[in-house]
Amino acid sequence: MASSDPDDALAHIAKLSPAAVLVGISGVTPACVETLRAIRCAHPRLCILAVASDGSEELVLAAFRAGATDYLRQHGSVDDLAEQAMRHIGDAPQPNDDDGMVGHSARMRDIRGYIQKVAASDTSVLITGETGTGKELVAGLIHRNSPRSERPLICVNCAAIPDTLLESELFGFERGAFTGAHLSTPGKIEMANGGTVFFDEIGELSPYAQARLLRVIEERRIQRLGARKSIPLNIRIVAATNRDLDKLAMEDGFRKDLYFRLNVARVHLPPLRERKPDIPPLIAHYVAELNRQFGASVHGVDNAVMEHLLRYEWPGNVRELKNLLEGIFVSRPSSKITFFDLPDWFRARHPLEPKPNVSESERLLCALHDTNWNKSEAADRLNWSRMTLYRKIAKYGLQR
Repeated sequence: MASSDPDDALAHIAKLSPAAVLVGISGVTPACVETLRAIRCAHPRLCILAVASDGSEELVLAAFRAGATDYLRQHGSVDDLAEQAMRHIGDAPQPNDDDGMVGHSARMRDIRGYIQKVAASDTSVLITGETGTGKELVAGLIHRNSPRSERPLICVNCAAIPDTLLESELFGFERGAFTGAHLSTPGKIEMANGGTVFFDEIGELSPYAQARLLRVIEERRIQRLGARKSIPLNIRIVAATNRDLDKLAMEDGFRKDLYFRLNVARVHLPPLRERKPDIPPLIAHYVAELNRQFGASVHGVDNAVMEHLLRYEWPGNVRELKNLLEGIFVSRPSSKITFFDLPDWFRARHPLEPKPNVSESERLLCALHDTNWNKSEAADRLNWSRMTLYRKIAKYGLQR
């Protein structure tokens, strides 16, 4: 069924309940954008595929902003396009909890949606956030959901490459380029050709290394040590840092021109202390993962443990939470993790006596967890009406 009238198209969608809708966006116009938005507004879960004769970044971004799920490039007849769409619907990765990003807080839902949009483009990406927030995970998601997913993702730990090894590690070398160079060897950047290079801890690069990387990004070419010819590059740059590059660039601690080249799309990962509603699902996720790893059958944590874990500020973020749970599994806890299964240092800092300074959101989370999300019982525990409970759940963006 084809239609060029937006109202007619909406009527057909409502009547037929299709698995997907194709919307032509070549030469994006206000009318076509409004059509996309109207369909998305009326059908929030519908798969909407934007179709364009070319894949320019401007068209793709306009389609995603208007609500498209993904886009296709039009080649050949309508039947060819339909066949392509059917394959795409079956193969395309969908954003869900299996992507490794655990949490249903409003901030994490926004980040997950933005990552899907960023992945579809080919711009450079800067991922920021404290240590342990999952920056490498996000880099992997961006690559796997990008058009480059069939090509390599090569990770470069910028903090582990001294200037003396920079050229050979990143750019490679020809046989005989230096003592011990017995074979021609590609560098990490060349190995990623066609795919993505992930520069982890980019803020640790020396001024010399920053200058060399900037030249590669600008010229999109590299030259191996000892080689006479340069090699053209087709790579996407993704970088991550736990440092404040904005401040470093302003204080000349990081090259401004390189910073501007990297900071095209920014994904900022909040610390765990700022998204505590995600702690219960994170615990459930890691307990299930560790049960498989250790061959155990632990059924989560008891109420006292959950209360203490919600109060803790988690300076090491998600990584610290995972490591704490793994340490508990090493000691083989019983069917449920209790306060006495927690490590000594944690129990010393957080004794069993309840603390008065508990936030409203933490009290609400504890009540919902204790009652297995029975809202009537949770409201009774908090001495709230059911309407107050529902308002607070909406206020803090909580989902089971």
